[in-house]
Amino acid sequence: MRNAFRAHRPPRRAILALSLACGLLVGPGASAQQPAKPTPEQMQALQQMMQQQIQLMQPELAQRVKGLSPETKQLLLRIYSQHNRHSDRITLRHVMHEVLADYHSMNAGILTDNPEQAADSARRLANHRIPRGGLLPYLKLDDITDEKLSALASFNDSVEGNAKRLAAAAEQGDMAGAAGLVGEITAGCVGCHQMFRGVPGISPLLK
Repeated sequence: MRNAFRAHRPPRRAILALSLACGLLVGPGASAQQPAKPTPEQMQALQQMMQQQIQLMQPELAQRVKGLSPETKQLLLRIYSQHNRHSDRITLRHVMHEVLADYHSMNAGILTDNPEQAADSARRLANHRIPRGGLLPYLKLDDITDEKLSALASFNDSVEGNAKRLAAAAEQGDMAGAAGLVGEITAGCVGCHQMFRGVPGISPLLK
């Protein structure tokens, strides 16, 4: 099967405006937080969205997803609820390219003392698009376990949580504080890639 960030191939749109994400290593003063609990109405919409995603999956992957614990499914739904941009066309690789562009724009805003650019870019990064079929189809089958996916809570807070904190700091004129969070976001991205993607371009066909 495909590797979430290794093969970088992704799935279809989740019709509704809700979410998923990835990040790691919580920074100083930022404990790994569970995403906010969706309202009952949101939860119903998210469950419909997840069912639509499962219908797009190959049988072996769909079986793994259905076999996840209720706690893991709730975590995924809570993460999904933080995103309102979904695509029925682009892949996870496309999403990562967009995230990288927002990351560079966020840094440019900090370096040029432009709080609006830094804040807007950080918020776009935190609310990145959800690719076709969600995140799970881009992971290796061996990654679709309760133990592995439980890491998404800290990943989410490290990357998206700190991006939101950076945006708030920039808007308050605390550009030094915003700059201090860039490293935490970067560490989250790197940690998530190490767990799920591996080294890009490495071929199993080379000795």
